Amino acid sequence: MHNQLPAPGADALEHSARLSARIATEIRDAGGWLGFARFMELALFAPGLGYYSGGSHKFGPDGDFVTAPEISPLFGRALAAQVLQIMEASAPELIEVGAGTGALACDLLLELEARGCLPAQYGILELSGELRVRQAEAIQARVPHLAGRVVWLDALPENFSGCVLANEVLDVMPVQLVVWRDGAIFERGVVLDAAGEFAWQDRPAAGRLLAAAEALPVDMPEEGEYLSEICLAAQAWVAEWASCIERGALLLIDYGYPQAEYYLPSRSSGSLQCYYRHRAHPEVLLWPGLNDITSFVDFTAIATAAHEAGFSVAGYTSQASFLQNCGVLELLGSVGPSDSPAYLRAARAALRLVAPHEMGELFKVLLLTRGLDEAWLGVLRGDRTHAL
Repeated sequence: MHNQLPAPGADALEHSARLSARIATEIRDAGGWLGFARFMELALFAPGLGYYSGGSHKFGPDGDFVTAPEISPLFGRALAAQVLQIMEASAPELIEVGAGTGALACDLLLELEARGCLPAQYGILELSGELRVRQAEAIQARVPHLAGRVVWLDALPENFSGCVLANEVLDVMPVQLVVWRDGAIFERGVVLDAAGEFAWQDRPAAGRLLAAAEALPVDMPEEGEYLSEICLAAQAWVAEWASCIERGALLLIDYGYPQAEYYLPSRSSGSLQCYYRHRAHPEVLLWPGLNDITSFVDFTAIATAAHEAGFSVAGYTSQASFLQNCGVLELLGSVGPSDSPAYLRAARAALRLVAPHEMGELFKVLLLTRGLDEAWLGVLRGDRTHAL
C-alpha cells in the first residue's frame, strides 16, 4: 500500500527515523511489547517528534487533511449561535481545545463580535507549540483588534463556567486495539521483529480494558477475528472536564457512531485510519510522525462516561442537523445574490458541511452540560439522544 503513497523527502524520513528509534527504545524498556495506545500517543504527540508536535504542515490543501473551519467560515459562524446561547446561560467565557490553524477561533470571534456577545476571554488549550505559533499568526492577521482576548492554556482550568468547544479532538486520542478471537479477548500491541521493524502482537486483555470490552455489543466470531478500538483516554478526558466545569457546556464535534452502529459485524476491521497528504491508508505503523492517525468516536461510551461524571447529555445529532438548526442556510443567503460567484463558492463549501455523503452525516455533535437547563438551539430538531 505504501508504494502507492507519495514518497516522503529525505528530511521527513530522517525525522520519522528519530521517532521510530524513540518508540523502539520504549518497546524494549517495556519488555518487548507496547500497547497500541502508547504507540499512537508517541506517534502523534512525542515532544518535538510526533505528528502534532514535530512541525509538519497538517491542515488545509497543502497538508494531510482539511477540517470544517478550513472548508468554510460558515461553519464557525453557525457554531457561534450555539456558543452564544451557552455563554448567555452560563458565563461569557470560551475555551477551544485543539484549535488547529486558528481559523475557527477567528471565525467565532468575528461572528460573536457581530452578534454583540464577545467572550471576556477566548482560551485555547493547545499542546503543540508549532500550532500555537500558527494560531497566533492567524489571529493577528485576521482579528488583530480581538487578539488581546485570546490566551493559550497549558492544562484544564481548575474551575470554569462558560462554553468548551472541541472540534475533531476525540478522534486523535490514543485508542486501545482489541481483538475478539477463539473465545477470548486480546489487546493488540506493537513489538520489534527480527529485523527491528514494528510488528503486531496480541496478548490477553486485562483490567479496565477487558471489562470495557466485555460490556460491548460484540458477538464473538465463530471463525477469524473481530478487531475494533476502545478509547479509555477520551472517556477519562470527558470526565475530567466534568470535574472543572461548574456551570456551562462541553460541545464535541467529531466523526463517529453510537455503539449499536460502531460495533456492527460488518465493521470487523475497526475504524483506525491514517492520513498522509490527503490520502487515507491503513498502515498505522508506517512512518511514525508523518501520518495523522485517527479512529472513529464511540459516542455512546463518551456520553456514558460524561453522565457518570456529572454531565447531563443535552443533545446528540448529526453535523448537518446541528448547523441547519444554528442557521447555516440563512447565513449562506446573506453572502450575496444567489447567482454571484461569492455565493456559488460559499454554497459549494456549505454543501460539503451538510450533505449526507460528505460531512453532514458522518460527523456528529454531542452537547454535554452542567448546571444548565435550556432548550438548546443546535439540537432542537434531529436530536438522537435516544440512539445513544
